[in-house]
Order: sequence, then structure tokens, then C-alpha cells
Amino acid sequence: MSELKRVAKTLVGYIKRPDLYPELGRKIIKNIFNRKSAFRGKTRTTEWAQSLAVNQETAVEQLFGIKFETFQNLFSEELHDASKREKECPIKMGGAGALELIYYACEFTNAESVVETGVAYGWSSLAALLSLQKRNGTLYSSDMPYLSQDGDRYVGIVVPDQLNKHWKLFRHADKESLPKIFGEIDQADVIHYDSDKSYEGRTWAYGELYQHLRKGGVFISDDIGDNAAFQDFCTRNTISPTVVEFEGKYVGVFVKN
Repeated sequence: MSELKRVAKTLVGYIKRPDLYPELGRKIIKNIFNRKSAFRGKTRTTEWAQSLAVNQETAVEQLFGIKFETFQNLFSEELHDASKREKECPIKMGGAGALELIYYACEFTNAESVVETGVAYGWSSLAALLSLQKRNGTLYSSDMPYLSQDGDRYVGIVVPDQLNKHWKLFRHADKESLPKIFGEIDQADVIHYDSDKSYEGRTWAYGELYQHLRKGGVFISDDIGDNAAFQDFCTRNTISPTVVEFEGKYVGVFVKN
């Protein structure tokens, strides 16, 4: 799909959905005035992340005190079925992230309530749900519709049907979804951020999410090397995060004191 066609299809999708007009307005403003915000402080933060980075195994054992096993060893059948569903999906979305980190964060906190932003195929959702099902817990997910691909029906496709009873999916931008989620729960045990990549979007969401993370809960943010939002947030709140290097990108994680 050409870029022009993609933009046109996205715009038409927004026009058909009045409930998404607030996010459309924000995107127009961002694209006119804040186009560079996705990379603000990138060089500084990349150097910072590189200086701290460890692998998933080290992070899990140091932060959570849990002996690390790969997702393949823990859930080989579920992983095989999920990979098959992804391959059969006719549209392209974001791939799997640091699944073990998400799963072990849920195990460490004995999570009953997890909040995530960004779903795509649903790999991070699957990691959280495989832990939550043990305690009859619930995953609350915020995810924007895929307006340019007619892809709504494929969001979360790797999650098997039997886990859906533990999952609530809110199909709006974070600024609309998060107030609804935190209208249902006051605190979360684990938070996983993987949505708006802009500096301003991250800064707003981090603050909103952090205040609803319980003490002793785990905060995870993907792609923190894109800009300085995560580093600056940690500095402002006197947080010493762990940085995980995963497939050439950086994930930030900390336990709330």
C-alpha cells in the first residue's frame, strides 16, 4: 500500500468513527507541530541505555529473584499455536517482544490486574494472560483500531479463545482508554507500555500509569531508546530502572518502591 493511499484510508477510517475524533485532532497537531518529538533526546538516551543494558535472564533473576526459563520451554505448545496464527494472519503488525520479562513480572507480583497499552498480534497479551489465568486475574488492554488495514478483527489473534475470559480490550487511544480502565480498577500489579511512541505521548501516559501502579508492582516500557521520555521520567521520579537489551532495542523496567 502506497503511503498516500494508507494516509487516505486512515483519514476515512477516522471520519467514520466520531468516537475517535479526539485522537484524530491530536494526531493532526502532532504531525504539524511535533513531528520530531518521536526522536527527542534519542542520542542521549541510546548511550544511557547501552551503558545499563543487560539481557532478559539477568534482569529476571536480579529484579524478581526467579530462575529464568525461556518461553519456548515454559509454553512450547502455546507458542507453536500462536506462531501458526500469526503466520496465517493476512496483515502485518508488531512482532513479539520480551515475553519472558512480562510473564515473570506477573509471576513475581502474583498479578491479578495487568494493564497494557498496545496489542497488535497480542504477544505481550498472551504472556500476561498465561500468568493471570492461574489466579483468575484480568488483563486490561488499550489499543487503537488499525484504520489503514481493516485489521481490527486480527488484533490479539495469537491469544487462544480460552484466555479471552481473562481479557478486556478497550479500542481507543490511551487518553480515552486509560480513564475507562482505571474507572474499573484503582491499581494494577503490572503495567506494560507499548503504544504512542512520541515524547509527549509517553510522558503523559507514564504519569497516568505510574500513579495507578501499586507499590511493589512492575512497570515495563518497550522501545525506550526511541526518545528520552522514559529516561527523563525516571530521573524526575528518582527511579533507578533496569534496562533490557532485546533484539537490538531497549526495554525499561522497574519495581515501584
